[in-house]
Amino acid sequence: MSNFRYPVVMLVDDNELDNFINKKLIETESFAQEIIVHSSAVNALEDLKKRAASGSELPRIIFLDIMMPGMDGFGFLDEFSGQPEAVRKQSKVVMLSTTESFKDLNRANQNPYVYKFLNKPMNKAVLDAINV
Repeated sequence: MSNFRYPVVMLVDDNELDNFINKKLIETESFAQEIIVHSSAVNALEDLKKRAASGSELPRIIFLDIMMPGMDGFGFLDEFSGQPEAVRKQSKVVMLSTTESFKDLNRANQNPYVYKFLNKPMNKAVLDAINV
């Protein structure tokens, strides 16, 4: 048995520095054995489809930024609803944001695929608050 809480997680954020820091934190905290990093919501969705089709391990948690160029976090969620059932059941979305907008918070909380809405930066307390 491994000491990792989860076999696979995915980071989706256009900020490369945030991805680097968050990946290091996840590694340091032994939160996940494998960390998939995408700087584009479109690429993340394509990766999920490929993983589902190939039978690869799906991420248990997807850390999703809201504000990204091109497709933002809410666009990702709209497309996520069309993912294979295995993906929608297995992968829980944790939205990470610096926004203080109640509109964004309410929109995230009303989405059936959003497990949690947490403020950036990711830290040990954020990881400890996740239990799926």
